[in-house]
Amino acid sequence: MKNLRNAWSPYLQYGNKLVLEENSVVYRQGCEGKGFFFLSEGGIKITLLSKEGVERTVNYVPEGMLFGEHGSRKEAYLTSALTTCSTVVYQFSDEALEKVCENHPEAACIFTNSLIYKFRILAEIIAFLNSPVEQQMAHYLLKLINENGSFSIDQTSFARYIGTSRITVNKILNKWKTQKIIDLSNRTIEILDINLLKELRESGGIHIENLDLLMLTKVD
Repeated sequence: MKNLRNAWSPYLQYGNKLVLEENSVVYRQGCEGKGFFFLSEGGIKITLLSKEGVERTVNYVPEGMLFGEHGSRKEAYLTSALTTCSTVVYQFSDEALEKVCENHPEAACIFTNSLIYKFRILAEIIAFLNSPVEQQMAHYLLKLINENGSFSIDQTSFARYIGTSRITVNKILNKWKTQKIIDLSNRTIEILDINLLKELRESGGIHIENLDLLMLTKVD
């Protein structure tokens, strides 16, 4: 799955370019689908609202990736997508998808692989539900840094991503800082000892195979 980054870039001329401000809603959970999107520049977070009304961040979309594929064929969106900064996305309607696949048959495979990757993310979330918070934090931090390089995120947002409280996140991050595993400055978390963080990810009594398959290599 590491080769998905920017694989859709050759087909951007078929999409509709949108320049969005920070905190703009790209699509809303439950609304009728109006196609899917490609993140060209900026940041997108994907959130899921439970039946109990609890909202959790389930993914931060790396640049060069598709998102919202479940909105194709006018199917209702299963999640919501919001910008985290000034962002450029390309929207692809059902008609645009048909044209892309007709003119470029290999695009169908890229679209399918992107969908498969999203199912793997869902499996990842389910697998970590009952694991210790510190193990979850180690994994998701490695994922964010691996896919985006340095990543700017406040502790409240990180807590929503993990599905825990800000107090818990603050306590663990400060412990890691004391242990010189990470450094904190201006909302940016810098990993100082990646091997120790990987050891923490594998700790906690819950072992999950092939975690790195869920990580996309950052493309400069």
